[in-house]
Amino acid sequence: MNRQITFPEKKVITKTYCIYARKSMEAEERQAISIDSQLNEMKQVVERENLTVIEIKTESHSAKESGKRVVFAEMISDLNNGKYNSILTWNPDRLSRNAGDLGLLVDLMDNGKLLEIRTYGQTFSNSPNDKFLLMILCSQAKLENDNRGINVKRGLRAQVEMGHWPCAYAPIGYIKSDKVNEKGIVFVDKERAPLIKQSFEKIAYEKFSIYDLVKWLKKQEFKSHTGKYLGYSTVQSMIHNSFYYGKFEFPKKSGKWYTGAHKPIVTKKLFDDAHEAIAQHTRKKKYRNSKTSPFGFLRMIRCGNCGSVISAEEKYKILKSTGEEAVYRYYVCTRSRNRDCNERVIPEDILMSELYNILDTVDIDLIGMKESLDYEIDRFYKIQAFVDGVEVTERDHKKQEYDLRKYAKTIFEDGTIEEKRNILKNLKGKLILKDKRIYLSK
Repeated sequence: MNRQITFPEKKVITKTYCIYARKSMEAEERQAISIDSQLNEMKQVVERENLTVIEIKTESHSAKESGKRVVFAEMISDLNNGKYNSILTWNPDRLSRNAGDLGLLVDLMDNGKLLEIRTYGQTFSNSPNDKFLLMILCSQAKLENDNRGINVKRGLRAQVEMGHWPCAYAPIGYIKSDKVNEKGIVFVDKERAPLIKQSFEKIAYEKFSIYDLVKWLKKQEFKSHTGKYLGYSTVQSMIHNSFYYGKFEFPKKSGKWYTGAHKPIVTKKLFDDAHEAIAQHTRKKKYRNSKTSPFGFLRMIRCGNCGSVISAEEKYKILKSTGEEAVYRYYVCTRSRNRDCNERVIPEDILMSELYNILDTVDIDLIGMKESLDYEIDRFYKIQAFVDGVEVTERDHKKQEYDLRKYAKTIFEDGTIEEKRNILKNLKGKLILKDKRIYLSK
């Protein structure tokens, strides 16, 4: 008796595609065709093969590093979730130029979630040979990237050893040659170079600060190659750039220095003099926190010109007569509300004198701690009467006011920083610094 054997019908899974197009923004991959061109090529494949496309994804990003492409990560997630099961792309290297992303694609194939990767000229299915070929092609793209990186570094090293500037843009005051046979060569910008030299001289010999120099350059209508006035950080970087006297470090903070083939704008001596002037000008310690500073009146006074908080700083100077280091303390407007505020700094001793005089002129009723001071004075008189063996007498109003003012001034002269701050905190008004004078606003 013959038994008929039947086999279950093989389930046919419909292939659904995501079109993926990528354009790298990096110079070494810019030879690849544009996203629009890739899409046009793949649409021809779709029409010719009658493919079912669920979604089109595009992005502009390098595929050299794993996990950096947002759109690629979305596509991997969609494949895991079964939104589609195949990929159509222009070339394998559009998908991956690194081992990490390539591994994700192969894992999806092994798990049956990615049935096919189709390109303009090839098809890679879930078979050992196709996966092996896919890995070879993507690995070849990675090898090209690695070799290209080595060649670029070698070329840059050769450039700097010849004294040529390796960066895309020359420092302000120089113009980079755009000729192919003069790669890395820079020429002096005859329009800007004289003002840059004057900038170093202003710092070195006229005691300009960086802020002073920013203002001066703006008055000279000095602008960058993009037509913008120079800001503080740009001017500061310019003054600290050794390129102007003929030396440069590459890469930055590598400790590798090279002598440039370009013509210096300043001498090494002028550069050093400017830096010495900056060091003297900026060798100061700023204080903004009253708990960690020797200053008693931080954040208690406002600038009368711009309304910014008054801060404090210490400056140091070597005395020519003795060779010792002297310390000078100043209170200064922070200029947080107006960078161009012209309120002058006030030495600490003058500020102390101004604050002391405030206690002479202010109405005693404006002192918020009047009751506390009055209690302390009464207590003092009681102790004094007990020691002298006399009866305590009641003070009249004028005597009370005199005692209160005198007691407040005594604390202000000989008390601790916290006691001085407490006196000023209880003045019913705001302390204002204007034209090196202290006022109490109502």
